[in-house]
Amino acid sequence: MSAPISNVRPDPDQVLVDIADYVLNYEIQSGTAYETARNCLIDTLGCGLEALEYPACRKLLGPVVPGTVVPHGAKVPGTQFQLDPVQAAFNIGAMIRWLDFNDTWLAAEWGHPSDNLGGILATADWLSRTAVAAGKPPLVMRDVLTGMIKAHEIQGCIALENSFNKVGLDHVVLVKVASTAVVAQMLGLSREELINAVSLAWVDGQSLRTYRHAPNTGSRKSWAAGDATSRAVRLALIARTGEMGYPSVLTAKTWGFYDVLFKGQPFRFQRPYGSYVMENVLFKISFPAEFHAQTAVECAMDIHRQLQATGRRPEDIAKITIRTHEACIRIIDKKGPLANPADRDHCIQYMVAVPMLFGRLTAGDYEDAVARDPRIDALRDRIVCVEDPAYTRDYHDPDKRSIANALTVEFNDGTRLDEVVCEYPIGHKRRRAEGIPLLEAKFRVNLARVFPARQQHRILDASLDQETLEAMPVHEYVDLYVI
Repeated sequence: MSAPISNVRPDPDQVLVDIADYVLNYEIQSGTAYETARNCLIDTLGCGLEALEYPACRKLLGPVVPGTVVPHGAKVPGTQFQLDPVQAAFNIGAMIRWLDFNDTWLAAEWGHPSDNLGGILATADWLSRTAVAAGKPPLVMRDVLTGMIKAHEIQGCIALENSFNKVGLDHVVLVKVASTAVVAQMLGLSREELINAVSLAWVDGQSLRTYRHAPNTGSRKSWAAGDATSRAVRLALIARTGEMGYPSVLTAKTWGFYDVLFKGQPFRFQRPYGSYVMENVLFKISFPAEFHAQTAVECAMDIHRQLQATGRRPEDIAKITIRTHEACIRIIDKKGPLANPADRDHCIQYMVAVPMLFGRLTAGDYEDAVARDPRIDALRDRIVCVEDPAYTRDYHDPDKRSIANALTVEFNDGTRLDEVVCEYPIGHKRRRAEGIPLLEAKFRVNLARVFPARQQHRILDASLDQETLEAMPVHEYVDLYVI
């Protein structure tokens, strides 16, 4: 007969305590982190603006009940929607992630820490408008940047040593946890209430990765983060009412997260929370491509130029070998039919074939009108991936964090091009000086998709100067994006 389980309520799990104490007490000292957060903000919002060009995204936006406008609610950039913070977080989060073009963090777990901006910006905007209406001071954009840095850090530091994908869970669980913690602090929750809120995020049902993998790859992967960050706002608001938490949500025998969903293994941590993740985050600057393929696309663009210069044709190619890292093979090495744009932007063969054929890779290249070109599938069939163990090691090395790919092209006549190698993509920290001007250019292009010239200039004036942006009330900054 088994011993009865103690009903003495335990102290909160250390993971919950560490998150709460970091969010409530840690002061960000890094100027680099704030500068990077500003660049992350404009890039992330720009990605959302580009997504508005896609009807599949737009149909998910707006209030739950059509026509609803929330007084002092959060506004959705690029639209006329003013919503409660939960639904606004979903709208902003879905826009941000739709085209797979916002920032990336690669480690034992992958993810996109700027997905948290949906909950952070919606909550900050709503709180600011509510404060002003009550004659109180609003939050300023430095508060948003601080929230971004801390959400990046929570999501990224947990991801460093803990692989959720290997147990079938999607990385948006970390968006939910990080957004809940940061939003709870913005809402003014006490330490105990914040720990309760984070426990609610862990005890919540977690998303399967089904929608990211063959044969089920689909568009939920484009709104899953919006769902997670909006759920975080909801849970933080529930905790604000004084609703109880679950202190051993992770460690409880049989019923806790570790035993139920993580094969009984506790989380491991490589480093304490600080500002490391924001400082080292990866930007997608040139191509809306799953990040493990970014360097492969750069190589493919180089090969396209070589083919053009030498008069060689894609039809002359017998085989293309991609020397790559293990994570790339596990996620995006894909053969067979590709059913939809979400399927195509998670296929490295597709993401290499298109630039090799056309000298470009844009969000529109994943749509049916381009994908039906028979030359793409013909070239895809000749592309194979092989793992290079050294590339896999460098991918996990905290001092390198490379995302290397190398392409070799062999022709029907037996000749070949020299291997084209790219270890660090344009958005990597090692290429910041090269990348930031291109990131700002990307932002300008995305502003021009939605706003007239005068409005573009007002947004740029507020966004490109660090001191100006940090001092600006949140609601005034968001108002710049209203059409």
